Amino acid sequence: MFIDRVQIHVRGGDGGNGALSFRREKYVPRGGPDGGDGGDGGNVIVEAAANADSLAEIVNRKHWRADSGGGGSGDNSSGRKAADLVIRVPPGTLIIDRDRGNIIRDLTADGDRVVVAKGGRGGKGNRAFASSTNRAPRIFQEGEPGEERTILLELKLIADVGLVGLPNAGKSTLLSRLSRAKPEIGDYPFTTKQPNLGAVYMGGERVFVLADLPGLIEGAHAGVGLGHEFLRHVERNRLLVHLVEPFPTDGSDPLANYRVVRNELEMRSEDLGRKPEIVALSKCELSGSEEIRADLARKIGKEVMAFSAVTGRGLSELMVAIQRQLDSIQEAELAGADS
Repeated sequence: MFIDRVQIHVRGGDGGNGALSFRREKYVPRGGPDGGDGGDGGNVIVEAAANADSLAEIVNRKHWRADSGGGGSGDNSSGRKAADLVIRVPPGTLIIDRDRGNIIRDLTADGDRVVVAKGGRGGKGNRAFASSTNRAPRIFQEGEPGEERTILLELKLIADVGLVGLPNAGKSTLLSRLSRAKPEIGDYPFTTKQPNLGAVYMGGERVFVLADLPGLIEGAHAGVGLGHEFLRHVERNRLLVHLVEPFPTDGSDPLANYRVVRNELEMRSEDLGRKPEIVALSKCELSGSEEIRADLARKIGKEVMAFSAVTGRGLSELMVAIQRQLDSIQEAELAGADS
């Protein structure tokens, strides 16, 4: 099951109490205070892990609390420091403070981590309060309580290329042909219920990650249909491949369908509307699709590629065009970083 948004309550462990103790040994009068300090409570940490691909593993646990520190004891013995509690999530997860509404951290790379709830400090034992004027202190500190808060974990898939288009445009089938991914494909309005990722190997060490994003419909930016549940995943993609079906089963116009998706992207955000895009007509094995492709290219004023996931026609050309665009984007990013 793919889960991309979870709300959980986190609490750091409480600090252990300091000890009130005096040294008591035979033949040692006035042994003095020997109460040790309490140990610190454990932190709650959220860490990005490459082997996690959704938030499904943590969705059924709503409360996460780290262990408390151990209490101090006599003979100047300090309490144990509690271990940290680590919650592992996929790279691309936003950590949001639910009550304040601010982003605590955006975990984009494997190994990124952030403390979301600090453990409380351990209290001081009475030996810490001994002085030249107070040689037998009878005071100690209690441990501090751990920090607690409610956080939202929101996953935005990280992929080089995102496949967008209306339902039934052929995104899942294309992903299955270009990669080893096996998305569930069916003949119903929303053919994809969740995003799917696949790695496309271009030979040598060249590889890019392709994401099949569930079909958008008009009004998606405002929450219609699957709404912004999946639009946010598009924001992470470096390049979009916009698939258009030549002969939609509902009899709609391919040009109108293209413009519906473009409008939803632009309404979501200006940055999303400006992302590099390759337009491709799917199902080109159908008779009359070439005329549709040429007409669409003329009306939108840009090249429209054509491919067939059934026969394999045009797939290699599409892969080369994607890799060429990604190379161009990477060069621009490096140039911007150097300037």
